Amino acid sequence: MKVIEQKGMYTEFPRCGKPHARTTHYCPGCGHGIVNKLIAECCAELGLQDRTIFVDPVGCGVFTYYYWDAAHISAAHGRASAAATGACRARPDAVTIAYQGDGDLGAIGFNNAFQAASRGEKFGCIFINNSLYGMTGGQMAPTTLEGEKTTTTPFGRDPSLTGHPLHVCEVFNELQAPVYIARVSVADTKRIMECKRAIRRVFELQASGAGYALLEILAPCPTNFGMGAIDAASFCMNEMEREFPLGVFRDVGKGVMGAEKTVHPDSKVLAVKEVPRYPTCEALFATPDGTEAPPVEDDPGVPEMRFKFAGYGGQGILSLGICVAEAARLEKRHTLWFPSYGPEQRGGSASCSVVVSGTKIGSPTVEHPDVLVCMNQPSYERFAKDVKNGGLIIVDSSVPVCVDPPEGVELKRVPAIKMAEDFGVPKAANTMMLAALRKFKATGLKDESLETALCASFKKKPQLIEKNRTLLREAEERISL
Repeated sequence: MKVIEQKGMYTEFPRCGKPHARTTHYCPGCGHGIVNKLIAECCAELGLQDRTIFVDPVGCGVFTYYYWDAAHISAAHGRASAAATGACRARPDAVTIAYQGDGDLGAIGFNNAFQAASRGEKFGCIFINNSLYGMTGGQMAPTTLEGEKTTTTPFGRDPSLTGHPLHVCEVFNELQAPVYIARVSVADTKRIMECKRAIRRVFELQASGAGYALLEILAPCPTNFGMGAIDAASFCMNEMEREFPLGVFRDVGKGVMGAEKTVHPDSKVLAVKEVPRYPTCEALFATPDGTEAPPVEDDPGVPEMRFKFAGYGGQGILSLGICVAEAARLEKRHTLWFPSYGPEQRGGSASCSVVVSGTKIGSPTVEHPDVLVCMNQPSYERFAKDVKNGGLIIVDSSVPVCVDPPEGVELKRVPAIKMAEDFGVPKAANTMMLAALRKFKATGLKDESLETALCASFKKKPQLIEKNRTLLREAEERISL
């Protein structure tokens, strides 16, 4: 039998693990397969395959990278809109499309999607609504109809217990920034043709960089509906469309607001506000005075070093990490700073990771630091065991060391908090720890770079610059090797 090549799709699907496979993983009668075909056709017919980045969700659509011949990013559950935001900002020349289901977008990822739409991020979101969680067994979703039976609502959804169905298009239509919002269906041939036109519109808007677009597609799920394909399609048309009316809610480019209503272009609701953008990453990370950051220079001879700084919020832990990262930047090295803190603004746990390297860095996470700086006991107990063999732990002298450091790890106790109090500046404990890092030559960075970075951290309070410069030098003299 001759295999007909589908535009925009691979001729075979070897990524699914079956040689020469030409079938998808979707159940018979599933709407995902139809939508996948339409998306592939529109992408190819508009000549956008080489420009398109698809963001794949968690759910039944997770394996779209098996089928679509384009670039793909796999996102964590609910985070497709967040990943798409990063993709469209990093590659404004690309056509970015997030593909999500009603569990992925409507539940765990709703705030990500809603805020991306509110910001007017320049990507398209294609949202499959089949009224339940398909992949995990047919549980109730935010879009489950009133009275609809699922595995978690065996007697039908009761609004008094679980609320009413979520109308995503209607909610997003209250926002200022989206340029296109529509709801279509794939329950019969006529609707499929309308769906293709809507998908094509999403691609056209993204190709022109118009702004955020949301397309909701009602799709049958025969397996979890417990119906045959024909009955599932009828359920889509007769039940789902009653709850979720089809239509174009907004198409700013065409002056349309509402399925059958045209609004004057001067209407306030159509006055989409453009979000200010940085033309390049260099412009985004330029210094406050408008000059560009020093260009990074690759140097394979500089080994990668990983740091962890930890303590209580309010001890300047995050600022200490920024100082080290800034010093590395001044020396034209690759560097990343990644904060982590609890819900408390002050007094709760706080930590940050810093990676410094002569070559590009793969990840900002630091699971096994070369250097650990601890300002409190919980931090020591949590992170000390993870320090690399040959690494260094610098801990404040007030911290009880109840557990010995790992074998091959050197431990240095520094009275950072006490020294800061002796100097009459209790908040300068982090400066004392920076002095310790300089004294022990623990960063691989120049002393003057660390000092310059410290001074730069006080650019909003210039009266503190010389004070902290003096504290840094005096503390270093007091610290013994």
